[in-house]
Amino acid sequence: MYKAPVKDISFTLKHVAGLKPALDAGTFGDLGEDIVDAILAEAGRFASEEVAPLYKIGDEHGAVLRDAAVTMPPGWKELYRRWIDGGWNALSGPEEFGGQGLPTMLAVAALEMWNSAAMAFGIGPTLSMGAVEALDKHASEALKEKYLAKLVSGEWMGTMNLTEPQAGSDLAALRTRAEPAGDGTYRIFGQKIFITYGEHDFTDNIVHLVLARLSDAPAGTRGISLFLVPKFLVGDDGALGARNDVFCSGLEHKLGIHASPTCTMIYGDGFQGTTPGAIGWLIGEENKGLACMFTMMNNARLAVGMQGVAVAETATQKAIAYANARRQGKASDYSGSGMAPIVHHPDVQRNLLTMKALTQIARAISYSCAHALDRARVGEGEAAANWRDRANLLTPLAKAFSTDVGVEVASLGVQVHGGMGFIEETGAAALYRDARIAPIYEGTNGIQAIDLVARKLPLGGGEHVHQYIGELKAMADAVRTSNIDGFGRTADNLDGALTDLDEATRFLQTLMADGKADAAMAGATPYLRLISLAAGGAYLAQGGLADRGRIALCRFFAENLLGETRALKERVIDGSESLAAAGRALISA
Repeated sequence: MYKAPVKDISFTLKHVAGLKPALDAGTFGDLGEDIVDAILAEAGRFASEEVAPLYKIGDEHGAVLRDAAVTMPPGWKELYRRWIDGGWNALSGPEEFGGQGLPTMLAVAALEMWNSAAMAFGIGPTLSMGAVEALDKHASEALKEKYLAKLVSGEWMGTMNLTEPQAGSDLAALRTRAEPAGDGTYRIFGQKIFITYGEHDFTDNIVHLVLARLSDAPAGTRGISLFLVPKFLVGDDGALGARNDVFCSGLEHKLGIHASPTCTMIYGDGFQGTTPGAIGWLIGEENKGLACMFTMMNNARLAVGMQGVAVAETATQKAIAYANARRQGKASDYSGSGMAPIVHHPDVQRNLLTMKALTQIARAISYSCAHALDRARVGEGEAAANWRDRANLLTPLAKAFSTDVGVEVASLGVQVHGGMGFIEETGAAALYRDARIAPIYEGTNGIQAIDLVARKLPLGGGEHVHQYIGELKAMADAVRTSNIDGFGRTADNLDGALTDLDEATRFLQTLMADGKADAAMAGATPYLRLISLAAGGAYLAQGGLADRGRIALCRFFAENLLGETRALKERVIDGSESLAAAGRALISA
């Protein structure tokens, strides 16, 4: 059973990602460590004692669609009600609409715990939080007054409607259309697929944020608008009115996250005899909806990264518990009678330590991204702009590396369980099934790598990433000058990894400056893993400097896993030509 690692979460927030110095400096007003500790402790209790026990029920029962209505698994609706009654949905929401206005770092830390306990549960509120941010930044005051308070509290939930059958990740190919009704509203017609929590029985109303095109819109992404389309229309007094012309026509039968309803949504089909055309309200300006939606998407990308961290944490806990209980073979360091617990075998230890190290560095990267978002929000001028660049740089790392780690660690967890891991009863396979979606949705990890190289490396005239690398090098230098026993070759290996990173970064920046984007994109995915591993090694070192009990894991990572950066650098610099040649053969086939 999952137990929230409140101590590890708190340590990473405060001593690795930067929360403690910010609190000490009064960056977040009167927020202090006592409040932070109380929030984390209660979130951990709720996740461990109330969410986690319902995970298996959700996985086995799933969400059920009947007559366009979705029923959630037994106990889940009541769980959600207790969750919003606890104020968790409002944690980082705007205070003027009933939110608590707390830092993103705390919301992200709590989000890790919800997803560790049950990823299918944690993903639903994620989209509501993203919808709140999009509406708060881009919607009219009238829409804010009507919808935000209930979205912030969780009384209503929000969705994000982008994908269509013919479009996938290519939003330029969207066909859903919007027609002005002449009264300030629009009529929406079209189909959306893979809509998470598009229909459910958690809340009385569901607020859909929908991308669509006007008839006179420019081609491509420049012609996309964003609309608010509620399941039920809302009166001026806030009361629910008539059913809108939108419904769920099908649920996907998925590899994992069975309790999360992944819906096909139909807009404007005359549902239950309504006049055809779902009634919607424009968010922001016509033909500028993608910028509005990206507010929500960037929020969701960090949240999905936390899903990777979350599943990795649960898989690690489960594997360590199993390895201490399962007995097999002999081990030289085991003095007990009979067969030794498999945790004594070096190969099992290697797997478990790899799981722990990858989970911790993914957590550190994601929390550091959240910290940058917070500092950008409360900062001013050049300082705020610099933190915004940092958040932009770290977002693709948080999303892609963390979700890759979720799959990798869950797979290792199955391996530690051996044959029992391949059997559903142990729960190891379920985590692997759940984790596999995260590298795909909210922009596939390949798209995140392209975004990193094409859009994030040029930030600050190309210098921001080198500023970041410089900060990581300072962490390596601190290990070298600390004279603390136990770090082994950590400083030297970190220096080597950061040199690999620097060389690969400059190589890609030169390719982009020379107009050789295809060659740069060929190295994008290995580069994203390279920068993540190098940064992760530095974050582990920073943690080891703050707590000597963490040095052993830091050294393990530096001396066993960090050497991968050299091979990744070679893939970035030397791999594009062979990739192109082999790719042409695939095309001709």
